[in-house]
Amino acid sequence: MGATAVGGALIHSVCAPGAWGQRVVPKLREICPMGYVDTAKGTCSTLGLMTHTVQPSKGEACPSGWANAGGGYCRKSDGS
Repeated sequence: MGATAVGGALIHSVCAPGAWGQRVVPKLREICPMGYVDTAKGTCSTLGLMTHTVQPSKGEACPSGWANAGGGYCRKSDGS
């Protein structure tokens, strides 16, 4: 897992194969991924209600077993 500076803060990047359930992710686009809300601090959060396994899509199609969650992220599909 790497680290990236976003808005002066050091945020760990979310990438496969080290992806795991995340409650807070960096806001990569103007909208947050489905299931997340904008915290107005450069991050998106599930508000602790659930945990999703997500990874940045990097502008490409999501890999097999992952679905487009919007906001520049892919979410691991159930049962994968």
